[in-house]
Amino acid sequence: MIFSDTHTHLYLEEFDEDRGLVIEEAINSGVQYLFLPNVDSSTIAAMLELADKFPGNCFPMIGVHPTSINASNVEGEINAVKQWLQKRKFFAIGEIGIDLYWDKTFLQQQKTAFNMQVELSITHHLPLVIHSRNSLDLIIQILKTDFINKPLRAVFHCYPGNLIQAKKLIDMGFMLGIGGVLTYKNAGLAEVVKYIGLEHILLETDAPYLTPVPYRGKRNKSLYILNIAQKLAEIKKVSLETVAEITANNALCFFGLK
Repeated sequence: MIFSDTHTHLYLEEFDEDRGLVIEEAINSGVQYLFLPNVDSSTIAAMLELADKFPGNCFPMIGVHPTSINASNVEGEINAVKQWLQKRKFFAIGEIGIDLYWDKTFLQQQKTAFNMQVELSITHHLPLVIHSRNSLDLIIQILKTDFINKPLRAVFHCYPGNLIQAKKLIDMGFMLGIGGVLTYKNAGLAEVVKYIGLEHILLETDAPYLTPVPYRGKRNKSLYILNIAQKLAEIKKVSLETVAEITANNALCFFGLK
């Protein structure tokens, strides 16, 4: 079986002591495709170093995470993204979005950065990886209002919404990123996934964050995509092989590897 982890921050300092072992462990267990979302200009070098070390397994994205946006850095951060898009190949614009969980101070700047990066995805024919914590309806509104009839491909990372919102996104042609939260007893995500076809789902870990049960509380890693896939198979009442085949194919098509 071949699996894909469509959202893993393996280049962060949490993996400095055993990064190579963590990646080899994942690959040897069938998690062969590891997609690396960027955070901001400070993480690009480490991400690209990792992608170059494992070119057949690690695939970089470029973008600015919404919590990295402030009142003075939008232009500089977006310019860095633009410059890197001219230098080498990336597989998505991400991780971008709007985050209203911690702080709404820079909402306008987050919206500006989000719109600019959506435009870059259209210009460069790249999919979007969208962070929508406490902002899902706002992002849907922006995409429907500002980018209507534009050729967008997107996955909503760590899908945070309900079934009605999920169906709305699927009707817009978007994918749902499903990770460790699926294994959390009171999260409610299982009730959403139960009614969503596998063809609309990308598996992800968000390592080192959002570790699935039974490892919750410890550092997450890409190997644990197997635990997420097993939970998904149980909910959908299909085999693990079916989950692996469909979700890996979804990932390869979404990121343009197939």
